[in-house]
Amino acid sequence: MNPDLDRLQPYPFQKLAALFRAAPPHSALRAISLSIGEPKHATPQFIKNALAGGLGGLANYPTTAGSDALRGAIAEWLARRYGIPVPDVLSQVLPVNGSREALFAFAQAVVDRSRPAPVVVCPNPFYQIYEGAALLAGATPHFLNTLPEDNYALNFDQLPETVWQRAQLVYVCSPGNPTGRVIPLSEWQTLFELSDRYGFIIAADECYSEIYFDAPPLGALQAAQQLGRGDYRNLVVFSSLSKRSNVPGMRSGFVAGDAAVLAKFALYRTYHGCAMNPAIQTASIAAWSDEAHVADNRRLYAEKFAAAVATLQPVLPATMPDAGFYLWLRTPIADTAFAQRLHRDYNVAVLPGSFLARPAQGVNPGENFVRLALVAEVAETLEAVRRIAEFAQQL
Repeated sequence: MNPDLDRLQPYPFQKLAALFRAAPPHSALRAISLSIGEPKHATPQFIKNALAGGLGGLANYPTTAGSDALRGAIAEWLARRYGIPVPDVLSQVLPVNGSREALFAFAQAVVDRSRPAPVVVCPNPFYQIYEGAALLAGATPHFLNTLPEDNYALNFDQLPETVWQRAQLVYVCSPGNPTGRVIPLSEWQTLFELSDRYGFIIAADECYSEIYFDAPPLGALQAAQQLGRGDYRNLVVFSSLSKRSNVPGMRSGFVAGDAAVLAKFALYRTYHGCAMNPAIQTASIAAWSDEAHVADNRRLYAEKFAAAVATLQPVLPATMPDAGFYLWLRTPIADTAFAQRLHRDYNVAVLPGSFLARPAQGVNPGENFVRLALVAEVAETLEAVRRIAEFAQQL
């Protein structure tokens, strides 16, 4: 067996299940889970219709590169959304089976094991796929703590020169999971300068980009264009329909950016056998080509967040994130105790922040926070928030 498998840590939800086994829930209350970022809004009917209408494509093997029509729909969406030139559909866009699969596979293609002690840099707290991808690629993850006193910024000075010299890949997430912070242009500029100096590739996870409450979040390709980097050198963006269009089960997304990097990634995927189902390609074209359902989706999240923050603020320091569907909430007691007692007494599941982070630079930046995924329908979400407020009031 691959010995690097022994380096993997239990996934956060495994830790959560163990935590809850010691705290059976209040049987008189209906269970509500805010622990998993799985969208619960209804899938638009026109996407279902397109999926059914594309079933004839099951008679053919799909290509790794996807159809011309799908790549074209993605490229046109990128241009509309970010105000950038339409990416080249043959070299700068590649459909993938959801951002999770691609974020993991990307490290396997990018990391050069022949170079001594390769490093992959991740934000902290973080989406756990980044760490697993790094470890199974034979690299060592190093973490940039995102802290409230820094407004959750990526403070690149946390890592010494010796680490940056070995860095081959840097994962960033904007809007961030779990904080919801959007990386500003100045931070992108610093990251691009570091990439030029040390030669690492940037993997920009943007799967939450279409859930926002004010202005559309700045994207990595957009930032590159504004900073005169129209070739997107050493930059690849990952996005998905899961959150944008409420289709997590379709597993449909894309990567876009540096043509030279994507050519190598496409070669890897050819051998990895990651072609997208033809019916899903048809449905994805329909989804990327429509914005009305995305605006409706944002409206539902805005309603939930406004009500949730208003309910929680009298008892907990709840603030609106820049974007995304998570509330990153500081707790008055240890995050694990908060989550366990909330589950036991109010049958609401939230995720302890320490499960999403690793100790780095002397701290675990997820400690004393919990992540609330406001993904359920409005009534259920607000019932859960009401219970959390009542629990916090008792504390």
